Amino acid sequence: MKPDAIEGFFATLKAANPMPVTELEYTSVFELLTAVLLSAQATDVGVNKATRRLFPVANTPQKILDLGLEGLEGYIKTIGLYHSKAKHLMQTCQILVAQHGGVVPRTREALEALPGVGRKTANVVLNVAFGEATMAVDTHLFRLGNRTGLAPGKTPYEVEMKLLKRIPPAYLVDAHHWLILHGRYICQARKPLCWQCGVSQFCDFKAKTPPPG
Repeated sequence: MKPDAIEGFFATLKAANPMPVTELEYTSVFELLTAVLLSAQATDVGVNKATRRLFPVANTPQKILDLGLEGLEGYIKTIGLYHSKAKHLMQTCQILVAQHGGVVPRTREALEALPGVGRKTANVVLNVAFGEATMAVDTHLFRLGNRTGLAPGKTPYEVEMKLLKRIPPAYLVDAHHWLILHGRYICQARKPLCWQCGVSQFCDFKAKTPPPG
């Protein structure tokens, strides 16, 4: 995808959705971190269903610790991989209380030192909570980077670096949200809805899906 097409691509996405936000529900940085940690290989809808029960009872590191591991699992057992996620969240809460005064740190190094928090999760927190121009490459961003020609790469990190380099600065802070939403609802994995796509004219994908019927 050439630079003028990239500009048009994001200008169109911005015009359609000027202030994109994450679909995960949260009211604090810790709730956001918890929701993102729980969202690995799970849907935002499923995570929100669980956190609507969890957060009214425990929405700080200390309150999560007070639940105990079994207590925490009871609230998140509807989410895939809940055993390991509960263990990681408990360990993360212990570190937050012991080393950070119960506050979520705002550096990549400190975030990635938390159990269950990888580069993608750290990028989401840095972007959504602290407004940094980061690119959390999930399956949607990886697919779009390659399918559209926006940022082809063989690994999530390679796609991330290309996105940061190729997206115009004016769009960087919100680009991660636009791409996730576009991948989730339009440029879907099995069958992209090209006939509904507002940015298809800028996209390098040759095998455009025709309208049904």
